[in-house]
Amino acid sequence: MAYPGYGGYGGQMPGMPPQGMPPQGMPGAPMGGPMGAPMGGPMGHMGGAPPQGGYAPYGGGYPANFGAQPPSANDPMWGYFTAIAGQDGEIDAEELQKCLTQSGFSGTYTPFSLETCRIMIAMLDRDFTGKMGFNEFKELFTALNGWKQNFMMFDQDRSGSVEPHEMSQAINAMGYRVSPQALNGIIKRYSKGGRIFFDDYVACSVKLRALTDNFRRRDTMQQGTVNFAYDDFILCTMAI
Repeated sequence: MAYPGYGGYGGQMPGMPPQGMPPQGMPGAPMGGPMGAPMGGPMGHMGGAPPQGGYAPYGGGYPANFGAQPPSANDPMWGYFTAIAGQDGEIDAEELQKCLTQSGFSGTYTPFSLETCRIMIAMLDRDFTGKMGFNEFKELFTALNGWKQNFMMFDQDRSGSVEPHEMSQAINAMGYRVSPQALNGIIKRYSKGGRIFFDDYVACSVKLRALTDNFRRRDTMQQGTVNFAYDDFILCTMAI
């Protein structure tokens, strides 16, 4: 089984806009202007297939150094984050669901379920607190904008769902190279009535991103093979 290789994106991080494209704001975002991070470019512009033997470091994701940026009072997302986060200065799954709903991020699509919000936080919850701070909050929105743009490339009739073969194309376009058997298992897991809805598409994208990151950190030789201790495997998979 081959995993997506490093590179193959023509110098552009997958899910990010081509150079010169202005950031696009999220609709209906209160408190200080648009919340949107740069949205992902069209799928057809994501570059060639990466070499086999590894896996893409940020399939459908966001820049690795995004979380390193310090909070700024001038950042339009900062005021919104602090209003949602409350006194503890962090956002849990319920607060994230409220935030995504109030911001109008889903648009005409069904709002995110609480379970999807939980795995969104788990994707970035490096200290296992079940919450996210401001940098992780911005990191998540960058990823969500890219995933939403990719989903809309296929959901041209805005029905809120895509067909299984379109989901397969989306997974490949994000840089993942999984076997047909694994791809079929993913489709079965996230389809309802023969179609994949936006909420489940994002849940799938989050899990692929998080599990690939966990795998990549252990594959120090970039060979596409790692050894997991049982407890380590349970922690990586059950947390997402």
